Amino acid sequence: MLSYLHAFHAGNFADVQKHAALTLALAMMQAKKTPIACFDTHAGSAMYDLASDRARKTAEADSGIQRLWAMRQRLASTDWRPMLEVLARHNGAGETLAHYPGSPAWFAEFARPGDSVTAFELHPSEGRALEIWARDAGIRVLQQDGLAGLVRQLPPPQPRLLTLIDPSYEIKDDYQQVSDTLHKAWKKCRHGVYLIWYPILTSGLEQRLISELEKGDVRKILRHEVRLDQPPERGMVGSGLLVVNPPWGFEQRFVAMMDDVQGDAGLGLSQSLSWLVPE
Repeated sequence: MLSYLHAFHAGNFADVQKHAALTLALAMMQAKKTPIACFDTHAGSAMYDLASDRARKTAEADSGIQRLWAMRQRLASTDWRPMLEVLARHNGAGETLAHYPGSPAWFAEFARPGDSVTAFELHPSEGRALEIWARDAGIRVLQQDGLAGLVRQLPPPQPRLLTLIDPSYEIKDDYQQVSDTLHKAWKKCRHGVYLIWYPILTSGLEQRLISELEKGDVRKILRHEVRLDQPPERGMVGSGLLVVNPPWGFEQRFVAMMDDVQGDAGLGLSQSLSWLVPE
């Protein structure tokens, strides 16, 4: 149950989609001065060495964030700029990236005075690494189940909420638990912005999550997917995001960002966007 380590997959095409959406949502929400409570339900270890044995075993970053970095001068959307600036701070201006931030690091990079960041991580070694990193990052780490922990923390003292929910889905029950958690969280904080990541698999298991949310009470769910143009025969063929209560104009700006990385000249993927559940 605790075998998954994101170090094998850090910086892959799914991370590009996920963290582009996260940084865009943060930037758009921070256009207003009111504080934001940020929650990361499956935080991982915060910073990843792209030259490590784990990262090089899969080399998934090569066709993900490394390719994005190589084409950074050709990206048309200015919404890539905050993400690229963070990568440059951690890596300099070299031709390849040595380090890649995980989701708690992206939250911490953008947090303002008054904003709070709470990161959950249940995996023992990942949680210890996260705690060591967090000592200087100014975020709170809770080594507990992030889905149950999120519901206990809501509603937050801050007037606004941004939550990232992205389990590994190694356990088939995760799809149902994510749906159940979102319904509980939404009832406690209906104005919150929730980002839910899911893998698109050859098995189609992600449809459990989609169908549960389609028939549920949560409203205003935007669905964005990217699919590999040359998918593997088994496993993950794409990456999906559900955005509950996206900031006004988010969908147009996010599509423009992902337009920059479509096709052979980009990350070798195509995108689609629709409203899973309207307002």
